[in-house]
Amino acid sequence: MLRGGCHCGEIKFEMPDQAAFSTVCHCQDCRKQSGAPMLAWAMVPKAAVSLQGKPKVYSSSENGQRSFCPTCGTGLFFSNGILDQMGMMQVRIAALDDPNSIPPKVQVQTAERVRWVGSLHDLPAFERFPS
Repeated sequence: MLRGGCHCGEIKFEMPDQAAFSTVCHCQDCRKQSGAPMLAWAMVPKAAVSLQGKPKVYSSSENGQRSFCPTCGTGLFFSNGILDQMGMMQVRIAALDDPNSIPPKVQVQTAERVRWVGSLHDLPAFERFPS
């Protein structure tokens, strides 16, 4: 089992260490809701996720619901009608204590990708913020 949670610690969760699917999503909804250029998701059985605390749920589209910590705002989960029918949900990989434990396998919604994301590897990189 993998553990994760929000920034302030009010919400904690455990989930399987294997995802049915893992992805980086570049859609505008993910960007707008998170303030980040992309989000990484792991799809897991909803019944296999245990939760401590009560996230707030926001209907982000006609069928989509995004869950987040009501105190610190950390985004945690996503669900929609299709995932519900499958008994699945998506968990933000970056909310895991060890986000390296589930690497994304594909990128989706690349038609909406922010152009500069494709050239991040060309930028100077520093292990810590440069002085």
